[in-house]
Amino acid sequence: MKLILTKLSVLVVFLCAMNSGFSQSDEPEVTRILFIFDGSNSMNGQWQEQSKIKVAKKLMYETMDELSKLDNIEVGLRMYGHQTKIYPGQQDCSDTKLEVPFGKNNFNKIKQKINSLQPKGTTPIARSLEYAAQDFPPCDNCRNVIILITDGIEACDEDPCAVAKMLREKGIEVRPYVIGIAMDLESLKNFECIGKSYDASTEESFKDVMKVVMSEALNNTTVQVNLLNMAKKPRETDVTMSFYDMKTGELKYTFMHTLNRKNLPDTMTIDPLSTYRLVVHTTPQVVKENITLKPGEHNTIALNAPQGGLEFRILGAGNSYTDIKCVIRKKGTSETLNAQRMNSEDTYLVGTYDIEILSLPRIVMKNVKVEQSKTNRIQIQQPGLANINTPFFGIVAVFKMEKGKRVWVCNLEKEKLNYQLSLQPGDYTVVYRAARKNSSAYTVTKEFNVAPGTATEVNL
Repeated sequence: MKLILTKLSVLVVFLCAMNSGFSQSDEPEVTRILFIFDGSNSMNGQWQEQSKIKVAKKLMYETMDELSKLDNIEVGLRMYGHQTKIYPGQQDCSDTKLEVPFGKNNFNKIKQKINSLQPKGTTPIARSLEYAAQDFPPCDNCRNVIILITDGIEACDEDPCAVAKMLREKGIEVRPYVIGIAMDLESLKNFECIGKSYDASTEESFKDVMKVVMSEALNNTTVQVNLLNMAKKPRETDVTMSFYDMKTGELKYTFMHTLNRKNLPDTMTIDPLSTYRLVVHTTPQVVKENITLKPGEHNTIALNAPQGGLEFRILGAGNSYTDIKCVIRKKGTSETLNAQRMNSEDTYLVGTYDIEILSLPRIVMKNVKVEQSKTNRIQIQQPGLANINTPFFGIVAVFKMEKGKRVWVCNLEKEKLNYQLSLQPGDYTVVYRAARKNSSAYTVTKEFNVAPGTATEVNL
C-alpha cells in the first residue's frame, strides 16, 4: 500500500529499544535527535511567498541554534533525494545518506550541510525511515528521536506503515507525529497506522507546530486529563484547560481538551519540574491544585466535570431577539456565571441553577436542572411591540399587571417623545407626567395589551 503524504509534512518518530532496561549510570540521560531532511526536487516549489526549501532551511537554522543552548543533546543529519537528479520515468530510490553522524556540538555542521543543499531527486520516505533506525550507535542511557521533514509523497512505491510495523516487530517502539499543509481529515486517516497528525497551513503555523514537536522530543513526561461524567467515565471534552505554576502563579500551558480518534483523552507533553494548579474552564470552572508529575512517565489527572446543556428559545421567533441575555447563576448565589444569548445553547456542569432572562419584563426561574448529557430547553413567548407616544417630554414608567398587582417593568428616557419596546405578552399600564407640569394632578395613565408578534400603538 502506498502512503500518501500532503505537502510540507513533518514526521517525528520516537525509537526506543524494548528491552534496554534501566541504566545504572549516574550520568544524565542523553537525547539524540536525528533529522531526516528532504532534498528532493519538489522542495524547490513555492510555498506562500518563498520556496519550501528556503522556509525549511531557515527553520532548521533556528532549531539548531536553540538546541545548541541545551545540555545532554546530540544531533545527526540524514538527507534524501539530494544526490541523484530525477528525470521522467527515472528515479533513485536509494538516494538516502547519513550526512552528519551523531556527535557533540554537531549543530554548525548540520547548518553548513543544510545550507549547501540543492534539491534535485526523488522522495524515498519509507527507505529513509528504515535506514534511520540504524543511525543510532548503541547506548544504554539515551532517548532516540527521529524528525523527518518532507514535502512530497512516498515516491518509491514503498509503505512507511509497513516499515513502522516491521520496526515494532523487531522490538522498537514507534510514536510519530505528522504535520502537513492543509491536510483534511480524510488525508489524516492515512496516518493512523503511524501516529499523531498536525496541520501547518502557513509558515508561522509550521514554526508553531515544530516547537510543539521539539518540546515533545526533549521532554518525555506526558499528561492525560480525564474529565469524568456522572458515571466516572472520561467522556467530557471540548473545554479549555489552563496550567498555572503553583509557586509563581504564571500561566504555563493552555490546551483545548479533546478526545483522540480512539475516543480517549488526548496526551499532552508538560514540564515535570513545576507543581501545577489546573483550571478547567467549564461553567462553572473546575480547579485542581498541587498537581505533581512523575518525570519520564505518563501521568493521568482526573476531575469530576459532568456536563449538560441549557438552550433558550423564543416560540415562533426563529433566530430573532438574540440581543436578549439569559443570566445564569448557581442556585442560591449572586455571582453571574454566564450571560447566554437567547436562541442559543451552551454547556454547564450538572447541577441546579437560577436563571434571569433579561426580557421586558424580566423572567426569573428558580431551581433549573442541568442533567448529564441532556439539554434542558427553556422557551418563552414571542414578544410583541408597544409604540408609546407622548405629547411632551416627560417622566414615563411602564408596569405589568400580574395576579392583580402592578409590577414595575422599566422607566423610559425623559428627552424622547416616541418609544418602541419589545414586551412579553400581557396587560400593561403606562404612567406619564409632562416634565413641565409641577403637579402630580397631571399624571396620565393608560392601559394596553401586548400580544405575541403584534404591534400596539399607545398614544398619551
